[in-house]
Amino acid sequence: VQLVESGGGLVQSGGSLTLACEASGRGVDNIVAMGWYRQPHGSERDLVASISSSGSTNYADSVKGRFTISRDNAKNTMYLQMSTLKPDDTAVYYCKAAIRVHTIEGSTDLDSWGQGTQVTVAS
Repeated sequence: VQLVESGGGLVQSGGSLTLACEASGRGVDNIVAMGWYRQPHGSERDLVASISSSGSTNYADSVKGRFTISRDNAKNTMYLQMSTLKPDDTAVYYCKAAIRVHTIEGSTDLDSWGQGTQVTVAS
């Protein structure tokens, strides 16, 4: 599965951006969950929000009430609507998909990552 993020850019504090992550390739029908992660410069990569195949969502405390994750299964695309952005939201945002793989020994989930998109929030 290939993941391509888009929608990053420079925005003023208090502004909004919407990120998109389009999945393609072999295995796209076996994606069981997707998520957005972010990595500020010099810091670790952390979960921002995730969404399951059934639509259940999970958010980091720091973005609750400001960010909304959604998924359009017909378009194989996941979105992250970000509002009331703060300078602390500045980071490279990565898309991740968990792909269910069935083998003779059972099932396991493999992760696929996008290349990342830069979000910069100016104060």
